[in-house]
Amino acid sequence: MAQSTTRVATTNAQRYLTQLCKHWGHKFAVTHGDGRGEIPFGEDRFCRLAADADGLDITVEAPADTLPRLQGVVFDHLKRFAFREELGEPVWTVSA
Repeated sequence: MAQSTTRVATTNAQRYLTQLCKHWGHKFAVTHGDGRGEIPFGEDRFCRLAADADGLDITVEAPADTLPRLQGVVFDHLKRFAFREELGEPVWTVSA
């Protein structure tokens, strides 16, 4: 498993966290509350979210060969919810 993390600067982090969790909650056993969320995309793929007043931390975990795709899926969904705001391009820090 590989893991990557990015931070998105936004004052709307809690709203985006909630939207992402509710969106995927129809397909997966999502948990969220108190500024945190976890989306289990499968037995070996996860997304963990943490919101504070200044931004949203996104951590994705998956097999190394599928990690870039999961990063893209999560960030593309975030951009759809944040269409009124320019989030820039994410800078992912990958660890094995």
